[in-house]
Amino acid sequence: MGPLPLTEREFALFQTLVEREVGIHLGPTKQALLVGRLSRRVRALGLPSFGAYYRFVITRGNEAERVRMLDCLCTNETHFFREPEHFEFLRQRVFPEWTRRAAQGLMARRVRVWSAACSTGEEPYSLAMELLAHFPPGSGWEVEVLATDLSTWALERARQGLWPVERAASIPGPLLRTFMQRGVRSQEGWMQAGPELRSVLRFARVNLNDERGWPAGPFELVFCRNVLIYFGAQARAQALGALLRRLPPTGYLFLGHAESLTGGTEPARCVAPNIYCAKPPLPTGTSPT
Repeated sequence: MGPLPLTEREFALFQTLVEREVGIHLGPTKQALLVGRLSRRVRALGLPSFGAYYRFVITRGNEAERVRMLDCLCTNETHFFREPEHFEFLRQRVFPEWTRRAAQGLMARRVRVWSAACSTGEEPYSLAMELLAHFPPGSGWEVEVLATDLSTWALERARQGLWPVERAASIPGPLLRTFMQRGVRSQEGWMQAGPELRSVLRFARVNLNDERGWPAGPFELVFCRNVLIYFGAQARAQALGALLRRLPPTGYLFLGHAESLTGGTEPARCVAPNIYCAKPPLPTGTSPT
């Protein structure tokens, strides 16, 4: 059975709906993607066309189907320790800085981290491994990693903390041996996050296009990588500003390698490629140097 036809008018309706709901801009080249990802759902519901499916999705009280539609359209591409230079920045700069500030009484020994587009969990579990390796239980430090995503399917996978063992290739050996458990018998060929990792992680569905549902800050680290590149300009600017407002003055925002703060309205400064600090506004009557 071939793909369902999608008219220009139908595509325009979905473009407007998706950008309004979640900020993602479906450009003209994304028509084939929409057809490929939604055709099976349209047929499963016994609907004759994408237009009929659109009307079904926007029906009042049909929020569950709208969530399912967005799940189908989400791109969930990730792996452990993606963009290794970001983790090196944590080891070489951030963790020593925290240790020094805590020793001087300038910082509580409590760290909150937000993985704001966590997909199937590889990013937040990578962060938890690094954090617990440097600030282990019993060291006096409290670690919390909040993992959020729009996709309910991806979040469920992340909660399970279970991956094919092939995914271990990008995890540093000492961290792999300390924090991951290899499956046996029925779980052979799989690995699972150990209880120490699970104890510091929590999960929630968050729409980055609706700040009203966001977690309250501050977070010492916010990772929002490789998602805002899909947003329209206005939605991206609003999200960037809101992310920066979740940081304390000493916090860091990490973006993906193809992303920047261009178009954002909140003051910030770049401290390393794709890594930013919130920059307090200048006092009245002063000028930048």
